[in-house]
Amino acid sequence: MDFSRFDKRNYPTHSVQDGYGAWAATYEDIVLDAMDLRLLARIQSVAWDHQREAADLACGTGRIGVWLTQRGVPAIDGVDLTAEMLEGARAKGIYRNLVLSDLRATPLQPASYDLVTVSLADEHLPDLHPLYNEAARITHPHGYFVLVGYHPFFLMSGIPTHYNSASGEPIAIQCYVHLFSDHLRAALAAGWSLLEMHEGLIDDEWLAQKPKWRQYEHQPISFAMVWRKPHP
Repeated sequence: MDFSRFDKRNYPTHSVQDGYGAWAATYEDIVLDAMDLRLLARIQSVAWDHQREAADLACGTGRIGVWLTQRGVPAIDGVDLTAEMLEGARAKGIYRNLVLSDLRATPLQPASYDLVTVSLADEHLPDLHPLYNEAARITHPHGYFVLVGYHPFFLMSGIPTHYNSASGEPIAIQCYVHLFSDHLRAALAAGWSLLEMHEGLIDDEWLAQKPKWRQYEHQPISFAMVWRKPHP
């Protein structure tokens, strides 16, 4: 579903490439670890330090890559659609390779990775099937796909992915609403099995950093899913 039917703020809306290109310089100052990293920390089904090769799709400035490196993943390849975001990732010096590409059709080799990650990107895709198909293509049998997303409930409450431009104007990035049933259908069609799921709420930890969000307390803001590819 296109987000426009739920939009309550009516910010000017930019494409993913233009939006994140402009946001890249301040992205890590805005996105809270409570949005995604604390959900990754709750995952029990993935032994991170046993994953020898990982593909970080929509790697952005490299926040997820840093987290994976700190947990013992030795080789990580990053893919992102935006050159400016990739520059931030490159500066961290943790990626084996960085590729400018759409995450739905990467040049990465098939059946090559123990682990594929995507964080805070699926809401920008009109259709989830290409994402789950591509993750399945590049993951070897028994590999994992970990997806962290912006919660559909929060999107449907009318708040898009957005940032403030250099002039202070709020800018939205094109979003789509995907229900969890949409994820399930796309994943099952691509051959994935669900192992684990978590949801993150706007709680005291969140409000300590963004006290103006008090009106959203106890609402779900993000989620994490762990999928596994069975042996053929």
